[in-house]
Amino acid sequence: MKIALQVFLWILSIFFSYQIYNSIMGPIDFNKVRDQRYAKVINRLKIIRKAQIAFKDVNGSYSNNFDSLIKFVDEGIFTLIEKRDSSYLEYDKTYRIDMLKEVVVIDTLGFASVKDSLFNNDNYSSMSKVPIEGVDADFLINADIIIKNSGSVNYKVPVFEVKVSKSIILYDQNKDLLKQENETVSVDGVNGPEIILGSMSNVSINGNWPTIFDASKD
Repeated sequence: MKIALQVFLWILSIFFSYQIYNSIMGPIDFNKVRDQRYAKVINRLKIIRKAQIAFKDVNGSYSNNFDSLIKFVDEGIFTLIEKRDSSYLEYDKTYRIDMLKEVVVIDTLGFASVKDSLFNNDNYSSMSKVPIEGVDADFLINADIIIKNSGSVNYKVPVFEVKVSKSIILYDQNKDLLKQENETVSVDGVNGPEIILGSMSNVSINGNWPTIFDASKD
């Protein structure tokens, strides 16, 4: 009985030691995995943002699906222009004199491939995929034209949004810590249950992540 009791106490001691260690190291390991995965996801979202901005520059609106966005990068062409100020004299019938007219002259200099100009080193062809090992999921993408008000004037403006759930990114992590992460409200964290680029209600091409993720690539 004495030996059995000693073995039981040793097992109990090891169990509580493990629980204490896990309570300390669990959040540390979670945060390390979280930051590494967030960095990968955010770098992918930056590629999407670059493609969306180029798409809007050429087409006047954002793409609402990845197939058209990837095709645009493959086949899209930028028109290279030069703007310069100029002036000339024009006879004014009212004043009956030659008056100086100032204009902006736009010259077409040539054309450039979107892919060669912006995506030499970026793997844009898989931009729709969430870049986390063990995850087979796509980002959710949407785009539209919304009405914004400026004083008494309403005007149409294109917007887009790309997002992915934290539950997908951290699918294999501690569920209690994931729940806490989904409720994050902090200037140093990614607030809410999703990582989001852009907005469907506001004119924005920014993400909801802190600036620390813009300091360097993964």
